Order: sequence, then C-alpha cells, then structure tokens
Amino acid sequence: MATTVYKSATIVLIDDTEIYITPLKIKFLREFMEEFEKLDGIVSNEDAIIILSECARIAMKQYYPSIKTLEDLENSIDLPTVYNIIDIAAGIKVNEEKEEPVKNQAQDSGETWKTLDLVALESEVFLLGIWKDYEELETCLSMPEITAILSSKRDSDYQEKKFLAAIQGVDLDKQNGKSKGNEWEQMKARVFSGGGTSDPNDVLALQGENATKAGFGIGMGLDYKKL
Repeated sequence: MATTVYKSATIVLIDDTEIYITPLKIKFLREFMEEFEKLDGIVSNEDAIIILSECARIAMKQYYPSIKTLEDLENSIDLPTVYNIIDIAAGIKVNEEKEEPVKNQAQDSGETWKTLDLVALESEVFLLGIWKDYEELETCLSMPEITAILSSKRDSDYQEKKFLAAIQGVDLDKQNGKSKGNEWEQMKARVFSGGGTSDPNDVLALQGENATKAGFGIGMGLDYKKL
C-alpha cells in the first residue's frame, strides 16, 4: 500500500545549501514541459543536456527562485543533480552511466505533455469547489496531487453508487464479477474506467427482503465490514 502521494528529495547546492524538492505545481510544470518538448528537434547529446538543464532552471522557480539563469544553475549544481531535479519535478528519468543517449532516456520516461488531457483532469478536480479559478488550482497542485485527489473522489463516487444500488438490493461488485479475494483492488480498477451506471432512487427498498440482502434497512441501523 502506498504511504506517500509523491516522491521528494533534498538536493545540495555547491555552496552546501540544502533544498527540499517535490513534483512541480502545474503552473511551473507547463513551462517545464514546453521546454522539454524541444528535445524533438535535437540530435546531439550535448544539446539534449542543455535543454534538460534549462528544464531544471525552470524548476528552480519553485524550489529556489534566486537561481534565475542557466549560468546561475551551472554555478550551483552538477549534472547528476540536474537529473535528480527533473526526475522529482516531472518524473523524467536519466542515468548518466547508461550508454543510451540522454534524449532517448528522457523521452522514454512516460506519457508526454501532448498526450495528457490536463483540461479534463483539472475540470474534474475544479468541481470540488475549493479553488476560485484555474490559476489558483494550478498554483496549488502538482500532477501527483491531482491524481491522488481524483482517485479519492472517484472511490467516493463509486461507494455512493454502490450504497444506492444496495438499497435496491443490487450488489454492484457481484454484478460486475468481482471476486472476494481482491474486491478492493478490482473496485478501484472499475473506478478508473468510469465506475458504475446504476441510478436507483426507490427508498422503499430499505425494508423487507431487499434490506436483508443488503445488510441494512429501516429500523435496522447501519453496519460495515473491512474489505
């Protein structure tokens, strides 16, 4: 079971300043990924390293704003630290000891900015009504945080649908072929694929045989069990 929302690290500058770094907030990640996409037109390893260093400099806007230029960055950290920064900032992994070109390692790290439907993800999170506008949301949240919020929200939505279905005497887990051994993991998988479709509203099902099957009913109170 996961115990953290995201990876973090402490980097040490050449002057021994310690900086705690976490995934970039969306506000900075946008600029970071726009620079990263420039790798598409790069051939040489040296040019790829320059682009990744510029990505690290952009990340410093969140981590250590006093580093403003690429020269400032080069005077403050070494190349392995640059690679550590882009890994924590955006999940882009580069190992300088590998023979594979830096560009190929970086671009093979995962989903690209172009294929990510960020608008859809942000819109779903924005419906929680916590942020006054999208700019505030992007300043507050990183991609791992958005993912964790959506996971919790979708789990909660599915549990509500499961509860309403149970009122009608319908077991959504059983209906969808979920085994008892890994019921929780299977339910989460269904949540990420869109969840259930039942929309019952007959409160009279809270009595009689249906209530007995569901395990609760009018006058019977509520109970629960660990999955």
